[in-house]
Amino acid sequence: MIGTSAGAQVQLPPAPAFGEPIIPDSEFEEALPPLDPDLGAPLPPIEDFEMPAGVFPPDPGPVEEAPLGDPALLEPLPPLATFDVQPVDPAAEEDPERPAEIRYTLVIEGLDEVGLTGRFRGLSALHDARGRAANGAMVAARAREDEALAVRLLRSEGYYDAVATSSVEQVPDEPGMLRAVISAAPGQRYHFGDIRIEGPPTEPAGIAREALRIDSGDPIVAAQVEAAEANVLLRLPQQGYPFPELGLRDIELDQETALGDYTLPLNPGPRARFRGFTTEGDLAFDADHVGILARFEPGQLYDRRLVDDLREAMVATRLFSTVSAEPVRTGETAPDGTEYVNILVRQQAGPARSLDANAGFSTGEGFRLEAAWEHRNLFPPEGALRVAAVGGTQEQSLIVRFRRNNWGQRDRQLLIQAEAGRRNHPAFEGYRVQLQGLISRESTPIWQKRWTYAYGAEILATNENRFGRPRVAFTDAYFIAGLIGQLGYDRSNSLLDPTRGFRLLARVNPEVQHRLGDTDYYARNLFEATGYFPFGESFVLAGRARVGSIYGIGRDELAPSRRLYSGGGGSVRGFGFQQLGPKEEIPNPRFDPENPDDRPATLLVPLGGRSLNEFALEGRYRFGNYGVVAFVDAGQVYETEYPTFDNIRFGVGVGARLYTNFGPMRVDIATPINRQPGESRFNIYVSIGQAF
Repeated sequence: MIGTSAGAQVQLPPAPAFGEPIIPDSEFEEALPPLDPDLGAPLPPIEDFEMPAGVFPPDPGPVEEAPLGDPALLEPLPPLATFDVQPVDPAAEEDPERPAEIRYTLVIEGLDEVGLTGRFRGLSALHDARGRAANGAMVAARAREDEALAVRLLRSEGYYDAVATSSVEQVPDEPGMLRAVISAAPGQRYHFGDIRIEGPPTEPAGIAREALRIDSGDPIVAAQVEAAEANVLLRLPQQGYPFPELGLRDIELDQETALGDYTLPLNPGPRARFRGFTTEGDLAFDADHVGILARFEPGQLYDRRLVDDLREAMVATRLFSTVSAEPVRTGETAPDGTEYVNILVRQQAGPARSLDANAGFSTGEGFRLEAAWEHRNLFPPEGALRVAAVGGTQEQSLIVRFRRNNWGQRDRQLLIQAEAGRRNHPAFEGYRVQLQGLISRESTPIWQKRWTYAYGAEILATNENRFGRPRVAFTDAYFIAGLIGQLGYDRSNSLLDPTRGFRLLARVNPEVQHRLGDTDYYARNLFEATGYFPFGESFVLAGRARVGSIYGIGRDELAPSRRLYSGGGGSVRGFGFQQLGPKEEIPNPRFDPENPDDRPATLLVPLGGRSLNEFALEGRYRFGNYGVVAFVDAGQVYETEYPTFDNIRFGVGVGARLYTNFGPMRVDIATPINRQPGESRFNIYVSIGQAF
C-alpha cells in the first residue's frame, strides 16, 4: 500500500511470482515504436555532400607573420663548444626534501662476561650496517632485532633465564648522532642433570650412550648437544645398526637447582649383517664386480665405514658420473637373530673415452710430448685400452696398452703392453720392440697404499749402437727376456707432495740376453730409500739414497739400454741425462772440417756401468700456493759389479714450486760442482710432482 496526497488508498496489482517475467515479451515488442525505414538506405557519395551553413567560420584569407617581440631571438645560436659546463656536486646542492642520514654508535653490555660479544657482533643487524641508517625508526627496529638475538645466543649457551633490553638515545651535543644500547642479563647457567636414552636396548649395551658425548654437570650448550646427537647417528651404523632414528629431545629445567634433565628417544633399528649386492641404473659393471671392490664378506657385521669405502673405490674407477651405495633391508634373519641387509648400488655410467696429453722438458733430455686415446671400459669390467704416441727429442714410439684394474681382487692390476719405437739417448741410439706383462698393486693419488708390488715378464728385441744410427737387422739385434720383481713400502703422507714419513723400494730383474750366438745370464738390482722431515708448518727437509748393481755379465757385453746410468731430473741434478759416469771420447761423425766451429771434432759418449750410487738432500719451503727449494745431489756410476762410493760428483741448485690440486709443478735449475769438459754449465728440469 502506498499513501497519496488525498489520503486515499490505491491498490497495487499483485507482484509476479519469483521467476515469472514482469511484462510478457509479446507485450514488450508491441509497445516499441517502429524504426525509420530510411535508416537502412545507402549513404550518398561524399562529393555530393554539402556542409550546412554556419558550421565553420568563413576563411579569413592569408595570415600575416607577426613580428617577434625580442629581436635577439632572431640572432643565430652560439657554438656549443663555447659553453662552460660544470658537473653538479650533489654534496654542494642539498635536496631539501631528502632526510638527513642518521649516524649511530653501538654499545653492548652484559655479553662480554660470558664471551659472546664477538659472536653477537658477527650476527648483529646494528653492527652489520656500520653505524648508518636512514632514520631513527630504522635504528630502533634493528635494536629490537639485536635484543632478540642476544637472548637467543645466551640461551644457546645454557642461560635460559636471560633477558635483554634495547634503547636508542640522542648523543648530547651531537646532532644526528644516536647511541644504540643492547643490555643483556645472562642470569644463571644451566647444566645437565640426569641423561637418559629411551628406546630398545642395543648390543652391546650402552653403545648409544657412549656415543652421546655429554655428561652430567656439563653446561647445556646447543651446539654440543646437536654434535653429540649427530655422533650417535654416526657411530651406531659403524657398529651394526644401519637404520637408527632419533626422536625429539626433551630437556626439563629446574630453576632452583639450575639443572636440566635430558631425555633422548632412540630407535636403533635392527642389528644387521651384510648379505649381498644389488645394482641399478646405467651400469658400468655388474654386481659381481661390485663384490670384488668391497672389503667385507657376506655375514660380516654391518659397518658404514666399509660401505663408504666401497663407494670411494667405485668413484676411483673414473667410470661414473654419479654413484651411491646404501643398505636395504631384506627381512631375512641370520642365525644369531640379526637381520641381513643388501647393499644397493645406484650407478650412472659416465664417459669412458678420453684424450690426454702431457709434456716435459729438461736440458739433458729435451722435450717430450705424449698424446693418448683411452677407453677405460672397452672390455668390462674395467678393461681399458690405451693407444699412445710419444714424440720428443730423444724418443719416438707407439705404445698399445691393455689394463684391467681390480683384476680378480681389489687393487690388483693386470697390464699387457706392446711398444715399438726409436730412442736416441746420449749413451746409445737404437730401435726396439717390446712386449711386457705385469701384475701389480700400485699407489694412486686417490689410493695411496702402504705395500705395493709388481711381478711379471718381458721380452724385447733391440738394435743399438753407442754412436751413430744402428742398422736394423736381426743379425745385430739383442734379444732379451727377463722377469720383473718389485716391492715397495710407503709410510709417507702424500704420493706427489710428501711432507713426512719415508719410502722404501727394492727391484730385482733377472734376465737372459742372446746376441751373435752368445747367451748371457745376469740380474739387475736396485734399492732406494727416501725420507721426509717437517720443521714447523712450512719447511720440509727431504733426503734420498739409491744404489744399484748388475752381476753376472761384463759391462761391454751388456746391451747399452740395460746398463745403469745416472744424471738428470730424476737422478742427479746438475748433470745432463745419462751424463754422469765414465765416458769414451770418439770422433764426431757429423764434424765438418770446412766448418769446424759448427760442431766439435770429438764426442764424449757415456759408457754406463754395472753399479751406481746416488744421494740427494733438499730443503723445501712453502708459502701459500708457492714454494722454493734448495738442493744438493751427488752420485757416480762404476764399471765394477758393486758401487765403490769414490769419485762422487756433486750438483747444486734451486727450484720453484707451484702447488695445485693435483700436485706441485716444479722447475729446477742446477749446476755441477767442478764442471768437466763437455758438461753443461746449467741444467733446467720441468715436471709435475716433487723430484722425489
